[in-house]
Amino acid sequence: MSQPLDRDPGWGNPSPPAAWASPNGAPADDTPSVIPPAPEPTAAYGSKTSPGPVVAPGAWRPPTLQPGIIALRPLGLGEILDGAMKAVRFNPKVTFGLTAVVITVCVTVATLLTTYLSGFFMPELRRALGMATDDSDALALMMVSQYSTAPFLSIATPLLNGLLILAVSKAVLGQKVSVSEVVHSTRIWAVLGFSLLVSAGTVIISVLFLALVVLLASLGTGGAVVAVLLAVVGGLALVAGSVWLTVRTLLVPAALMLEGKGFWATIARSWKLTYRSFWRLLGIYALVVVMLMVLTSVVSVPLAIVGAIVAVADITWATLLVTAVNTVLSYTITIAFEAVIVALLYIDVRMRREGLDLELARAAEVGEL
Repeated sequence: MSQPLDRDPGWGNPSPPAAWASPNGAPADDTPSVIPPAPEPTAAYGSKTSPGPVVAPGAWRPPTLQPGIIALRPLGLGEILDGAMKAVRFNPKVTFGLTAVVITVCVTVATLLTTYLSGFFMPELRRALGMATDDSDALALMMVSQYSTAPFLSIATPLLNGLLILAVSKAVLGQKVSVSEVVHSTRIWAVLGFSLLVSAGTVIISVLFLALVVLLASLGTGGAVVAVLLAVVGGLALVAGSVWLTVRTLLVPAALMLEGKGFWATIARSWKLTYRSFWRLLGIYALVVVMLMVLTSVVSVPLAIVGAIVAVADITWATLLVTAVNTVLSYTITIAFEAVIVALLYIDVRMRREGLDLELARAAEVGEL
């Protein structure tokens, strides 16, 4: 029998299914595991807990259990990408449907707010954008609407990531959850809090860095030279640091949603999980980002061209409509696939490092997860 999705007493709910819990102990509320004890496992899939039997080349091997979208063993790159496609097809109402609805609401609110406020500040808006007085209002609104959705999406994106990760964790065991079941999870607020924490830290560091560059540039010729060198070297260092931090915290949302431990304890454990998998995670995540950029450009470039044409013709409503549709499609594809990939990477790392495949296999066999 399937257990409730939300079971973390640290966030006001019971503990999560035991198969997802941290291997360092019992679930957060010390509830006994729903998975019955099993004999000491051998070294399946490269586990370091036991040497296991030696299998001769070409000998028969037991089939890998696959109750859901992926086989319960460490995954290769192709299997992760294939699992992402299967996850989307397995439960499209949650992966694409829920994402599209939330993004549409955000874009609609932002577009209406931009249109309303622009009526009061159109002259100032033109000057800020460096536009001539004879340029169309629709072109100015199109340029602003592309940025006005950012604050709304910065809130919606981590919430959607958490909800989709939860759906993927069920799809791994062949279980389909409804939208109403997913949205009742309260652990998404922990994911949102972590996202805002990282964003705030990034903004503070960037502002301090820019302030230092401006201060040096104001000190004269010598200071300007130092400012330029600092801007180049420091800018590259900030980019490298941002990439490093992204990879080291990549699994935090999945751990917050699935393990049911405390906030800081989960962040620390997720940080440790990425320690020996940094380059693999970086390579896979970078490849996925590039693939999504290519995929979304197939949709967004034609729509952007249409939007520019109607903007030049000064058809305001058509410009805003095309821009909104472009944003909704692009973000729906990106958010859905990134969340699925992160969930599968989390499961893969834990199968490689902690034998999660054995726990999930036992849970699938007894039908407890």
